[in-house]
This record gives sequence, structure tokens and C-alpha cells, in this order.
Amino acid sequence: MVKVTKIAILWMVLCFSLHAASVKATVDTIEVVQGNPVTLRIKAVGDDIVFPSIRDVAGASVLGTSSSSSRNMTMINGKVASEVSQTKIIEFLPEANLTIPSYEVSIEGKAYRTNPIKITLATSQASATQGNALFSLEMKSSKQSVHVGEPFVLTVYFALRRDVQLSQEIRFTPPDLTAFVSTTTPEQKAYVKGNYQIQEVRYVLTPQQEGNFSIAPARAKVGVADGRRRDIFGMSYGTKWYQKASNGLNIEVRPLGVDADMIGKFRLNATLDTPKAKANTPVNLTVIIEGEGSLENFEYPAYEMEGVTVYSDDATIKTSIRNGRLFSHYTKTFAFIADGNFSIPARTFRMYDGSVKTLKVNAYEVEIVPSFTHKNVSNTPNGVVHSNTQAPKVKVVEKRVEVATVAWWMLALAFVAGMLFLWVVQKLPTLKRTPSPFKEDEALKILYAHMSEDATVEAMARKLYAKKNGDSSVTIDKKELRAMVERFR
Repeated sequence: MVKVTKIAILWMVLCFSLHAASVKATVDTIEVVQGNPVTLRIKAVGDDIVFPSIRDVAGASVLGTSSSSSRNMTMINGKVASEVSQTKIIEFLPEANLTIPSYEVSIEGKAYRTNPIKITLATSQASATQGNALFSLEMKSSKQSVHVGEPFVLTVYFALRRDVQLSQEIRFTPPDLTAFVSTTTPEQKAYVKGNYQIQEVRYVLTPQQEGNFSIAPARAKVGVADGRRRDIFGMSYGTKWYQKASNGLNIEVRPLGVDADMIGKFRLNATLDTPKAKANTPVNLTVIIEGEGSLENFEYPAYEMEGVTVYSDDATIKTSIRNGRLFSHYTKTFAFIADGNFSIPARTFRMYDGSVKTLKVNAYEVEIVPSFTHKNVSNTPNGVVHSNTQAPKVKVVEKRVEVATVAWWMLALAFVAGMLFLWVVQKLPTLKRTPSPFKEDEALKILYAHMSEDATVEAMARKLYAKKNGDSSVTIDKKELRAMVERFR
């Protein structure tokens, strides 16, 4: 037992590995309303960590500092990995736009630096509450007049007096947005303004038809402790409800009047990872579109090329709101697989930002190079083909085989055993022959051509492609794959 324990400890020591030393700085927000703090976290991974002394952040006053440490252990491919980290937390109060500088952190005597981070100071768009109201509800739109398909931001501001003690959760009823395509943004801001806590709820709205539309008010109910109802210990146990409605809004939607693929101010960047590749090796094209406006409804057309298998993932779309304006980042990647040279055709898109402009993805020529090399040969004048490489000399060795004399009774015994074996085989049930296995690369090429015909085929092709590119987490059902391939052979 002691021996087994020693072996287990030795195995853990041999397999144990530390994560590489690193340092990273993050903030809880890059856009902060004046009068509210920002929290900076500097996380360092490794041993013997020395943080810098930070008295101010780009001139902004430091309100407080703290630190934390952690150790995480995981097992990856049979190896135990450990991450020892320390985090320094700095809370500071910006009074203007600033850039958090790059800080130097020492880890095991080696210097590492954080990346600078820009912080923008924003002004709250919430109106000042009148008097000493318990709470207020207000609705604002970034635009009052838009074109069909042009997105705008609707923000609901909920302000609650800071000294209010809630006895129930706030009951919020959002505005009626059924006249638009509506998306709630993940960025919900909360901050303090004067004597009130402000919560912003934002919606991105996209009109689908022209006309004048009215947005009904949002509503909220707030439950506070009823001081008139107390238990035997003098504690309030009742709830008194207060409710309010926000203002309504009118939005004018005008016809666009032009044919456009997207509305806003965008820039496009397309990159091909290589113009030359081996046969049946993926060539990847990445298209990125970013700028002000919405790209939620934008669809990049598929490539259909004879002799070329084209694979693409769903587009990734990220949105953010800055100073009440909507920004989008669109990414889509295509993989082209072929066994001969091919051309990727150009793509052109029409963008409307007050006038029609063109965004273009250039055409690309891709060369497929052979995955093997030929020997150099030359023809002699008499027509005989000779190789430039000399044939190696072969030493011929005569092999002698001695055959022993076999007795007659051994032959008879072998004959009887053979007949007995044939009789046993005839009595056994017939066994089905298992088809010979095939390579997943072959299956991938077969299924690629039929991806558009069946969603299950597309899903299997995605798994094969991911596994081909090194994703070890993908598992393939061999039985399902074989049946699927046999359908198209």
C-alpha cells in the first residue's frame, strides 16, 4: 500500500505543470457616468509576484485598494495543471476621459506589463427627478425620425431614491414594442446620480415598414415597508405599493427609397490566410464588417463554386452602445477545399448612410500545389529513359529450404481435422461481414457536397471539419457516419 502511494505521488509530481506566468488588467466598465467609480483589476499568474504601488490612476483619485489570491487545479489529458494567481483591485473616480496606463508587474523576477485601457466619461441622459419623489420612470429615444430598416436605441430610465428600503422586488412592465423588431442589449447600466440610483434598460429597435408609430409607456410598481403595520417586536411586515408610468413616444418611419444591403456607416476588411495550399487543404477567408448601425439582419451570400467544397460557420455579431449610438461588429469565415486551382469571386454590398456607398470583398486566385514530388528523368538519344538516381546494388542470397519427410498418418489426421472444421462451420449461423472502414477525410469530402440537402448531414460535416482541424472534444458516431456516407456513394 505504501509503495502504491509513493508511485501515485511520483506520478503527480511528474505530471504536475504550472501555467505560464502572465498578467492582465480589466475594468468593470469602459464608459462611466460622472460621479461613479471604476474598478480596475490587475491579475497576475505565477509565483513571487510584486505589484506596483498605485497612488492615482492617470490623475484620478484612488478610493480604495484590496487584493485576493486563488489556486485552481485541473486535469487536462492526464496532466495536472495548477494556476496560482493574485489580483490587485483598485477603485478610482475619473473626472474626465482618461487612459489607464500600462503597469509593470514582477513575476519571479521577470517584468510583465498590462495593456492600457481607455475610459470614457459619459453624461447621464436621465432627467433630474422633481422634488423628493420616491421613484421615477422615463423613456427616451436616440432618434425620433428614421428610415425603414434603420435601427435606433430606446432607453428606459428607472430612478429610485437611495434611502428607500424595498420590501418586495420591483415589478417592471416594459413598453409595447411590437411594431418593431426588438432586441434587449446585454449592457444594462446602473449608477448613482444625486440622491437617486439609476438603472438603464436599453432596447435596439428596427422598423420594418413606414408610417407613424406610438410607443406605449413603460410601467413600474415599487413595494416598500408599511410602517403602520408592525409585529410584536416593532418590525414592519406590511408592504405598501406605489406605481408609475413613463412617458410615451412617437416615432416617424420614412421609406428608404434606395436598394441597400445595410444602413449605417461601416468599413469592411477581408483577409485570405494563404493564396497557395496543398490539395484538399482548407483555405480560409475571413470577412469583418464594423461600424455604426445594426448588422443583425445582414446576410452574407453563400459561395457556390464548381469543383470547390465551401464550408462556413454562422456569422458572429456583437453590438454595443456608446453615447446612445449603436455599433456592430460582424465576422464570418469561409473554408474552401479543392484539389485544383480555383478563383474566389468578388462580392459587392450597398451601404446607405445618407447616400449609397459600396463595400467590396475582392476576388482571390488560389493555387493548389501537389502534395508529392516527381523524380527527375531524362531521355537518352536512343530513346531509353534513365533515372538521374542510381539504382542500389542488390546482393542476392540463395535460400535453402529443407523439407522434412511427412508421415502418412499425419496427412490422414490433417484431412480428418479439415473435414471436421468444415462441418462445424456449416452448423454455425451465417455471420455478416463488417464493411471495411473508410477514412474520415473521405467521408468529409462526400458529405460536403450534400450539406444543403439535410441538416443532419451538415451537422456531421461540421463535426468532421472541426476534428480535422484539431478539436479533440468532438466525438463521431461511426455507425451514423457510415450510414450517412452510404446514402451518397
